[in-house]
Amino acid sequence: PTAAPAPAEPTAAPAPAPTAAPAADALKGNITYWTAYNTVSPEFKTLTEQIIPAFQKLHPNVTIDAQAIPYDELRKKLLAAIAGGETPDLLRADIIWVPEFAEQGALAKLDEAIPDFATYKDGFYAGPLATNFYKDHYYGLPLDTNTRVIFFNPAILKEAGIDAAPKTVADFAADCAKIKALKKPDTFCYAEGGTGAWNVLPWIWSQGGNITDPTFSKATGFLNSKGTVAAVTMLRDMLKDGTLSPSILGGGLQTSEAIGKNQVGMIIDGPWMPPIFKEQFPDLKYDLAPIPAGDGGSSSVVGGEDIVLFDKSQNKDAALAFLKFVLEEPQQIAMGKTGQMPVLKSLTGNSELPAYFAVFQKQLETANPRTPSPAWPKIDETIGNAVQQVLRGEKEPQAALDEAAATVDGLLAGKK
Repeated sequence: PTAAPAPAEPTAAPAPAPTAAPAADALKGNITYWTAYNTVSPEFKTLTEQIIPAFQKLHPNVTIDAQAIPYDELRKKLLAAIAGGETPDLLRADIIWVPEFAEQGALAKLDEAIPDFATYKDGFYAGPLATNFYKDHYYGLPLDTNTRVIFFNPAILKEAGIDAAPKTVADFAADCAKIKALKKPDTFCYAEGGTGAWNVLPWIWSQGGNITDPTFSKATGFLNSKGTVAAVTMLRDMLKDGTLSPSILGGGLQTSEAIGKNQVGMIIDGPWMPPIFKEQFPDLKYDLAPIPAGDGGSSSVVGGEDIVLFDKSQNKDAALAFLKFVLEEPQQIAMGKTGQMPVLKSLTGNSELPAYFAVFQKQLETANPRTPSPAWPKIDETIGNAVQQVLRGEKEPQAALDEAAATVDGLLAGKK
């Protein structure tokens, strides 16, 4: 894909201008908005109980049907909807989906649909904005951004004689040895929730590994490089010696439950967790720190969601009005309070937003996006399967990653 041009940094970063409300009956109809929020999450409650009612005060003849669909189901449902030509109007899309759906011709070009787009886009952080740029057009706008950092349990670390979060990969290994020495069979040093790229990339990048070359055209020499092999070998050895929870292969407690129940010293997670912990484990004491640095420094993965308009929408005017509404400062702040990091440059350091965003914002400075390719879901699956084979003892790290790199080369070249 063509690289997105980096927007020039204005001295005072403007926020996107609020959408002016037309006459009460100018916008009407039903808008379907699909999201992967959990129905009981603070995000979905804020969307349905605060943001949508505020929009409907401005536009009483528009109904917003917001649907919360589990992430894995959402992707399958979307692919079926695109194939059948009956898509929702709007989608809160994982940033990695935008190139894929754009390639299929399913998304509206927002740089053509929004008249003042050239100046409007400059209110957004450049990194999240770039995830919407594919083949010379913007097919969406950033809705929220995030990355993953270390959440650590000071009580477990203190019991093991550790007084601070690990700063380096070597510190991390030493800390895990100390936690293991406590000889608590139900206590792990580290818990992870899967073997996909989202889960393992912070370790791969921080140890100097990668997925592809800088132009996203080749995986051989990168996905099977020394740094990637070192990261996957570390995870295998930790699982073998009992310092890594079996949750990485789907066993044991979920990572959030494990730290909530004081059964793990460290997890890696995103800015949506503090509100969840507050609700589920109000007595939990934890702290945050950047990913431990290795040969590649301290690096993590850029996450977040974009908001996209489907080309088949029968009500594009009302859908665009809602799309722009959720990107205004008040709505971005409201979602920020639930743990969704805003995408507007004007809200950096805003006093209404949670103080813990600071660690995530710092990590974002060295975080990397996942490979922007329509083939990303298959690339992700290839990486996840290779790591699983290693952790299950079915293949040696170098052999598994050599095979995975060859498969990803084919995917990047457009082979099925």
